[in-house]
Amino acid sequence: MKLQDLKPVEGSTHKEKRIGRGEGSGHGGTSTRGHKGDKQHSGYRIKRGFEGGQMPLQRRIPKFGFKNFNRVEYRAINLDVIQSLIDQQKVEGRIAPDDLVKLGLAGKNDLIKILGRGELKTKIEVVAHKFSNSAIEAIKNAGGEVVTI
Repeated sequence: MKLQDLKPVEGSTHKEKRIGRGEGSGHGGTSTRGHKGDKQHSGYRIKRGFEGGQMPLQRRIPKFGFKNFNRVEYRAINLDVIQSLIDQQKVEGRIAPDDLVKLGLAGKNDLIKILGRGELKTKIEVVAHKFSNSAIEAIKNAGGEVVTI
């Protein structure tokens, strides 16, 4: 062991400087914050998106389009999907939104609309929130029943 290898025990020396505790500390006066401006004051926090006075990105980019906040989103289920469920014997006689949720075709809060793509060969009662005209016609032609929730 040599003299240059000696070190004080960790944590025994060199505490952090206490900011703003007088001129003798070396960090008195402005307390390392500089002179004037927002950053000098307590409670300063930069606003999200602030770019130093330059026009922020979210204001520079052009806005376009229209978003209708009254729009109602429906989960579309076609007749060919219902027929394939019947063929696989996953549903019989009646199909309702809770059946579609169990089969993973819709979420529990989804509104369901039955569309007319495909062909329905089996008599079935279909319960849903909305139907297209072609779907209603196809279900009734197959001898089925349409129930709107």
